[in-house]
Amino acid sequence: MSVATFDARVIAAFGRHLLVREASGRSLKARPFGRGLGAVCGDEVRCRNDPHHGEVHVLEVLPRRTALYRSNARGGGEAVLANLTRLLVIIAPLPPPDPFVADRYLAAAESAGIAATPVLNKSELGIDAALRTQLEVYATAGYEYLTVSAATGEGIDALLATCAGQVAALVGQSGVGKSSLVHQLAPGAEAEVGSLMRDEEGRHTTTVSRLYELAGGGQLIDSPGVRDFAPAIDRLDPRHLGFIEIARLAASCRFLDCRHMREPGCAVRQAVEVGLMDPRRYESYRRLRRLAEELTARW
Repeated sequence: MSVATFDARVIAAFGRHLLVREASGRSLKARPFGRGLGAVCGDEVRCRNDPHHGEVHVLEVLPRRTALYRSNARGGGEAVLANLTRLLVIIAPLPPPDPFVADRYLAAAESAGIAATPVLNKSELGIDAALRTQLEVYATAGYEYLTVSAATGEGIDALLATCAGQVAALVGQSGVGKSSLVHQLAPGAEAEVGSLMRDEEGRHTTTVSRLYELAGGGQLIDSPGVRDFAPAIDRLDPRHLGFIEIARLAASCRFLDCRHMREPGCAVRQAVEVGLMDPRRYESYRRLRRLAEELTARW
């Protein structure tokens, strides 16, 4: 006698332990069936109840519409989050922002077809000239950024409006206040999910990411902070690596396969020289291009 299957959504992932939500709204602990199967937060999955072990098995990850990928140590790509429609790249005055990390998240989103929004949190700490310049560089490149404060509530309504009807994810460096933003955007959600995420001894597990329902419509995924982020090289558009201003300029390069590094007739380099592209963003592109070549060489 075959065991019936059901579809669900992964709303939390911690190692090979998953929390899935079925159509009725019930949340269940689950784990992938087979070592070769990997599911991440946001995935839609096919499951079955295992009556012999009293647990839910994830049998299949259904096709992803979009996914955010990072590079692993061998240079290959691995999914981090699935089925996103918007990536919220959080920066803050403290800890000191690393614009190269933010650039790489933006590049990964662009190459994956995910809309991206830079978000400055902790605005109550003040925005110095360097940080203001970084925000204006993003605006010039073509990104609409938001300025918010989880502490005071400034800009939270605008951030909620940006998330309405979306599957949005918060990403960024450790300490930028993503958890505080979750509490503002989805109050009470922590208790709802946290009560379901204890191990056999009753201790809370450390999660990789969690999905919350937003009261105004839409869903929000919180992910852990990072020190660095390397997007999956094989998922980046080789023509521009996900830098939107380079994508616009590249059409004017002399060579169709221009890498925008040392090639003659490169419209990107010319734009940097005359001030039409920000030099730091261009340096960020160059670093990512070199990383891509280094990781590709490992394959």
